[in-house]
Order: sequence, then C-alpha cells, then structure tokens
Amino acid sequence: ADSKETRELFYDTVHCINKKDYQKEQLDVWAKKEADLEKWNQSLLNNHSLVAIDEGKIIGFGDIDNSGYLDRLFVHKDYQRRGIATYLCNQLERYAKGKITVQASITAKPFFEKRGYRVRKAQEVYREGIALTNYVMEKDRRNLG
Repeated sequence: ADSKETRELFYDTVHCINKKDYQKEQLDVWAKKEADLEKWNQSLLNNHSLVAIDEGKIIGFGDIDNSGYLDRLFVHKDYQRRGIATYLCNQLERYAKGKITVQASITAKPFFEKRGYRVRKAQEVYREGIALTNYVMEKDRRNLG
C-alpha cells in the first residue's frame, strides 16, 4: 500500500537533496519519474522495510536484505536533519546479522561515516551509459549505534 508514496518520496528526495552532488542527467537516470511500481513494491517486500510516518504522511523509509545490504534509506526533503534517517538506520542495523554494507551516494557518505561505516571503495555505477559515483561502505555489527 505504501509503494506509490515511497517511490514518490525517493524520486523527490534524489532530485532535490542530491542535486548538489550530481548533475541533472545523473539524477534523471538514478530516479526516473516513471517507475514500475509492482517491481518497486516487490523489492521492498523481499527485504526488511520500514517507513516513518508523520500525521499520516510517509516522511522516510529504508530497507535491508538478509545479507546485511542496506539497499535504500531516504527521508522526505522537508524532513531532513530531524533524526529520521538516524532512527530508521538504527532499526535497520539491528536487523542485520553480520556486517552491514551500503552503496552510499556522495551526499549520503558523510551520514554513514558518522555512523562508523568505512569506505571500502569508490566506484562508478553506470545507468544508461551515464556514470554515477558512489561508495561501497561497510560497518561491523559490533559498531552499531
């Protein structure tokens, strides 16, 4: 039931918050306006997914899979810097059994570094021939919090 709202939040957040670190053409291939909501929903159902709600509105969401890969963590553009990502991340990290990995954007990298994640490698991910820089980061479960 939340797939349309989480998908819109993802799109808006990427295009508003990440625009300081990525060019428009990069944002457009990262978060397209049109999306396969069934595929999006299934990916969230396959993982341990959480949403943050304020007055009936989804203001953040995140998900992690059984291997400890934190796939998504996004907070509505109007609710940034209020502890929502921290709360969601705390809960998602508790679900992990071992090491936690994430592919963090340039924008999200400082957030994860403050949480004890370490960069394993910088990489270029290509979508439709357009390169996006991100960072494979890892955190040992013993350093949660």
